[in-house]
Amino acid sequence: MSLTSTQYKKVFIIAGETSGDHLGASLMKAVHDLHSSIEFIGVGGVEMQSLKGFNSLFPLSDIAVMGFLPVILKLPTLVQRINQTVKAVIVSRPDLLIIVDSPDFTHRVAKKLRKSLPHIPILNYVSPTVWAWREGRAKKMRPYVDHLLALLPFEPAVHLRLKGPECTYVGHPLIERLSEFQPNNSEIKIRERDPPQILILPGSRHAEVDRLMPIFGEAVALIAAKKPNTVFVLPAVAHLKNDIIKLVEDWKIKPEIIYGQTAKLAAFRTARAAIAASGTVTLELALGKIPMITAYKVSILEEMIIKTLVKVQSAILPNLIINRQFIPEFLQKKCTAENISSSLLNILPDGKERRSQLDGFDEVLKIMQVNGGHPSVNAAKIALSMLKI
Repeated sequence: MSLTSTQYKKVFIIAGETSGDHLGASLMKAVHDLHSSIEFIGVGGVEMQSLKGFNSLFPLSDIAVMGFLPVILKLPTLVQRINQTVKAVIVSRPDLLIIVDSPDFTHRVAKKLRKSLPHIPILNYVSPTVWAWREGRAKKMRPYVDHLLALLPFEPAVHLRLKGPECTYVGHPLIERLSEFQPNNSEIKIRERDPPQILILPGSRHAEVDRLMPIFGEAVALIAAKKPNTVFVLPAVAHLKNDIIKLVEDWKIKPEIIYGQTAKLAAFRTARAAIAASGTVTLELALGKIPMITAYKVSILEEMIIKTLVKVQSAILPNLIINRQFIPEFLQKKCTAENISSSLLNILPDGKERRSQLDGFDEVLKIMQVNGGHPSVNAAKIALSMLKI
């Protein structure tokens, strides 16, 4: 379906990192499937730039930064790119601004634009974690965000309570990929057989890997001592390949290191359990019905900040979604090889601990699917409604 000349619309879209690039690209495709004549311009990564006619204002690497200290260190570049982006939006005069995640960058652009061009509607895709820390951000968003698209089912209620902007749960993008994570009948047999296959998932950032790999390596050795011939598989992200290879050299028991999304998903479908860093991967494991032990460590400075600001009892998304601590997590001083290995050995047999997690995964999936439809399509429909078409 295409628009008439009077219906032609221009959308400025901004993604700030790789995950936002993926969300932005999926949203753009869904919008074009519904109304092909809409023009997208803005800032994005490889996936968004692969779509016809879209060129990023500057490389995504200039602004792809997370965490307290990294943001501070990159502040001069961020300020420069914020001002450049605001000017580009003002010059292009779009019918809608869509900001995708990366609030340290995108929200600053939105606030500046609202002052310069208050008539342009602003759609925010992905809620900042106001439910975890800095709750006041929700109310502060209202003046410059007209509608918020949530990936987690509990977020609309949180924003209503905190007097944030209008918020709609559109669904998490992982829901569109359930078949990629869940095993078929032959893969279920591999998952259930001995020796078991265990996933090692130390994170996707340098600091995470540096802190967790030595501990995970010790845990692997303890597990192997209790359960010989266990197969350990470590799906490595491409940009950390060399770091992981170097760190594994010190492990007593070497895992099989695999690369690429296809190999990772195949390993997910046959794994019996996992040791994982806290993060989105815990949701992937939950949707793949893989019982897990989670762990995380940050610097002493970051720990002090987190203790002061963070309001949630768990860092694990599946725990938050069903509001129950059913996945074990070992943070900071509790993040030890002994804790991780003993807990992992408890969820390998088909007993109470394993069944508790599997039942929890069923609850997670039920809650996340209650919205219905594909998340990207749900998001696209709201974007189109804001364009008044």
